[in-house]
Amino acid sequence: MTVDPQHQRQIERLRVILLRRWWRTSVLLWLTVGSLSLWSLRGEGAMLRQYFTWTAVRYAVAYNRLAALGLGLCVGLTVALLVAESRHILFGPTPSERQRLNQLHHQILQQGPTHPLWKALTPRPRQ
Repeated sequence: MTVDPQHQRQIERLRVILLRRWWRTSVLLWLTVGSLSLWSLRGEGAMLRQYFTWTAVRYAVAYNRLAALGLGLCVGLTVALLVAESRHILFGPTPSERQRLNQLHHQILQQGPTHPLWKALTPRPRQ
């Protein structure tokens, strides 16, 4: 089975575009939810700077569940992105990821210029 190099470049470009979108989402989440969560923990932060113990951290999180949930969401998404990209760098794409990207690529080509990612995948004419 021969592999079209242009198709492979488009698939890799699609993967990079999707990964950048996830990073933008993570940054936006940190700027909104993460900063609000940290702001709501500012009183406990002052106490933790003076007397840092894991028990104090536990109580700060237990009594500020919304802030803990927000920080957990931000940290969780960031760690998931780092692990997924590290896995991709070390081992390459999984078969399911390759299939998902191929299906999305096919869907973009089927829909044509009305798809938001069409311009990113189609080659531009050289001038």
